[in-house]
Amino acid sequence: MIHLPRFTRRAAFAAAAAAAASRRLHVRTVSAQEDQSAAPVASESPVILSTGKGEAPSYGARRPGPVTWERANREVSAGVAPTGLRIESAAIDSVIETLRVTDGQMPDPTGPWVVSWYENLGRLGTGDNVVMAGHIDYWNVGPSVFYNLAALQPGDAIDVFGADGQDYRYAVDWVRQFDASTIDMDAVVGPTGADTLTLITCGGAFDYANGEYLQRTVVRANRDA
Repeated sequence: MIHLPRFTRRAAFAAAAAAAASRRLHVRTVSAQEDQSAAPVASESPVILSTGKGEAPSYGARRPGPVTWERANREVSAGVAPTGLRIESAAIDSVIETLRVTDGQMPDPTGPWVVSWYENLGRLGTGDNVVMAGHIDYWNVGPSVFYNLAALQPGDAIDVFGADGQDYRYAVDWVRQFDASTIDMDAVVGPTGADTLTLITCGGAFDYANGEYLQRTVVRANRDA
């Protein structure tokens, strides 16, 4: 990844936001009636719009928990660690840091421009669900790495670069909004029986009293043959 100066990053985000504006009205929210196997879906799923700097610090990608202890401690097949993520349609070009689910909790990414991969949930090339998270915005920064995630459409390409030097390409399957209070995290980050990629960030309204977003945006993508 080429590290751009911050003003260049923001210009890129502004351009991407303008290009995606007409698409955001078409972000598909799938109801429980459409997919009975899905975790509960929020009754309303507004596309998140940045409010800039709030009255309280926002660390946008805070994860609800817990992920079950069994899932977080299961044996993960040997595979490839991801090192970079690129989604051209969402102006995302980021390095990937390695984190672990600990005591059932998914720790937050360490900064506004980095994407976190949870190594004890799945690896590239193993027929498993590779799980990543990123901030939608960040205190004293504004829009961050996953700001445009909700604007993705089915079929959009996602490139994950592995430590083996290969490009693992995925195609978006669905984009959904879940209520943070009821989301079934095991259904989101659990095994899928196929090579899948799951990206998570925050969405919906921001609760200033508690310093957190009320929804989670989840993108599921399948390995592109």
